[in-house]
Amino acid sequence: MWLKICGMTTPEAVAATLDAQADAMGFVFAESVRKVTPEVATRLALPARGRLRVVAVTRHPSQEQVDEILRVFRPDVLQTDVADLSALRLPAGLEILPVLRGRQEANSPAPRVLFEGQVSGSGTTCDWDGAREVAQRMQLILAGGLNAGNVARAVAEVRPFGVDVSSGVEERPGIKSPVEIARFAAAARGPAARSKQ
Repeated sequence: MWLKICGMTTPEAVAATLDAQADAMGFVFAESVRKVTPEVATRLALPARGRLRVVAVTRHPSQEQVDEILRVFRPDVLQTDVADLSALRLPAGLEILPVLRGRQEANSPAPRVLFEGQVSGSGTTCDWDGAREVAQRMQLILAGGLNAGNVARAVAEVRPFGVDVSSGVEERPGIKSPVEIARFAAAARGPAARSKQ
């Protein structure tokens, strides 16, 4: 099970994500309690470079914002809504993670997508039925309202390529709990989740 922990704001969150052997960690540059500057993200991501995918998470960014993120932060992956991509000039080698916010958007320029609710980071569960349909056609990373208590059921019902969590592993808004990161990773990859795949 491919695993992304999103919304890094502290060195402790980065360390816990590495300890959980996640595949990716996200740094948020959109409006959010988890928003960081490219400079802060660069410092936080230093221990993770080369160990997992470092993702710049945006939503409706300007070209100027994207250019600064790419220049300063140098992400492995740029995540943004699928509708944003047509308006952006991006380097040819940059890995893209398009965000779909419903099954009606299920056309993507990339083979892997993130399926999310309407409001990122809100803790609201997305449309699992729609996600399951999309997961049959492409590599789908399920996000939105996931936590250690429901991720095994989500994996069993949707059969995604991976899962993404942010608010579901926080001790308070914007601050991750190392304990909850570990619990989430174990639940996502545990026997109950694996047996239903």
